[in-house]
Parts: sequence; structure tokens; C-alpha cells
Amino acid sequence: MNSNTTFSTDQQAFNPNEIVLKLRNDLIKDFLDERNLIEYLSREYRMMDVSRVKVEFIKRDLKLLIQSPLDNEHYREVLETISETGSAALSQGNEKVFYKEIEQILKKYIYSE
Repeated sequence: MNSNTTFSTDQQAFNPNEIVLKLRNDLIKDFLDERNLIEYLSREYRMMDVSRVKVEFIKRDLKLLIQSPLDNEHYREVLETISETGSAALSQGNEKVFYKEIEQILKKYIYSE
């Protein structure tokens, strides 16, 4: 969950949608580990004490997200880049697209009472 993470996967016989879906779901799984989630909230949002209830609601929404199909519009640029270059390596800011979807869920609970 390092913000300098480079996402990559094997290049042989790939489907860009499947690659992006796997990368998205792997990142979500990292956040489902409560230690990672709390550490991220502490580092990125300066939340030193997150209530158990908020953590459970966030995890519930993350589980729903992992079960949902890929939002092709949200990942359009990444999908196009993979298709055009034939490379599944994502770096130099592309990972922000993956975090943005998760951060929408986090913000929903961070800024609520």
C-alpha cells in the first residue's frame, strides 16, 4: 500500500479488463486487512483513533466494491494505455486511479460523525 507502488502483471495473453480488475481487487484486499486500513487512515488522513464501527462499515463497503464489476469509465485511461502499449505495468501516477475509488469509500466515513 505504498504510494510509490508499481503495479504489474504477466504480459502473455492478457485481457486489459481482467488485469485492471485483478489489480483493483488486490488493492482492496490490502485494505480489508484492518492493520493496513488503520495505518493508511493514520498516515493519509491523520486519523489516529478510528472507531470500530467505522472500520466495520468501511470494510463492508470495500467487500461490496470487490464484488462489483469494473467501472470501465473510471479506468478508461488505464485500460486504453494497456491496450495501446501491450504492457500491463502501471506506474507514474496511474496507481492514483486505483486509490481514488477506495478513497471515495474512506471519505464517506471519515467525514461523517
